[in-house]
Amino acid sequence: MAIQKEIWQDHIEGNLFKNNEFLLASTDAGQYVLQGKVVHIPQAGATANIVKNRSSLPATVVQRTDTDITYTLDEYTTDPILIPNAETFELSYNKRESVLSEYESSLRQTVADNILVEWSPTGGLGTIIRTSGVSTASTLAGTTGNRTKLTVNDLKNAQLQLNKQNVPMEGRYALLSADMFQQLTDDMTATQYRDFSAAYDVKDGVLGRLFGFNIMMRGGVVTYNNDTAPVVNSYGATPAATDNDGVLCWQIGAVERALGQIKFFERIGDPTFYGDVYSVSVRMGARIRRNDAKGIVAIVQAAA
Repeated sequence: MAIQKEIWQDHIEGNLFKNNEFLLASTDAGQYVLQGKVVHIPQAGATANIVKNRSSLPATVVQRTDTDITYTLDEYTTDPILIPNAETFELSYNKRESVLSEYESSLRQTVADNILVEWSPTGGLGTIIRTSGVSTASTLAGTTGNRTKLTVNDLKNAQLQLNKQNVPMEGRYALLSADMFQQLTDDMTATQYRDFSAAYDVKDGVLGRLFGFNIMMRGGVVTYNNDTAPVVNSYGATPAATDNDGVLCWQIGAVERALGQIKFFERIGDPTFYGDVYSVSVRMGARIRRNDAKGIVAIVQAAA
């Protein structure tokens, strides 16, 4: 019996951000998606010039020049999976449901990893600061040497950078890898940790609050190379020995996400494979909303 494709498509959409709640801490540009593939956003031009106690009349008439921002959503596709016909009768559990659930989980993580790269300031664009703690061995796979630890003061410095940019205080988030989260909590005083933990909200994935940031954590966030102006590594890049772990700090209006088409494909009773074949396609995109990357700061490890 064929599965209900519409149910699985709705299920994938409803669970796409599961265990990656940080993705919801961004501006949803889904309303601007055209034909499920392209984001088209009208962008207002420069704000009006203001003159105090104008003495020269008539005033110069100006016209605002608006622009359009467009970008194509990335397409994430799973490899087709075969479930042999014999297994539907011989196994004591529903392998089809189990396999598709695992596919969905893998899809979620891949989409989240790629979005984080899209949100990262890089190569001199935006604000990047370096960690300043004591030396510790690098914890990133494929790297060597020592790095400076993340400290409470580093997060305070990130707050300072956003404050200087006049970024709103509300809706600020910081996403840390498991190792960087451990370093941060190790650096807290007992009083800081008590106040930090008071904001714990497991439903929204917030582990605490410090210097105005809602602190969130996942196994890995992003990695950067060790250039003078660090460049974020692309998804799946082979690690270099000198790569560094990174923390992303942002205000909710500084980054955006857009979900497009979700399609579920099936071929029941394939005569050449003697079973059922399934695959999934999801279109998803993300970007830093401003060209100057205002409202987002990366804290990158420094070599020690």
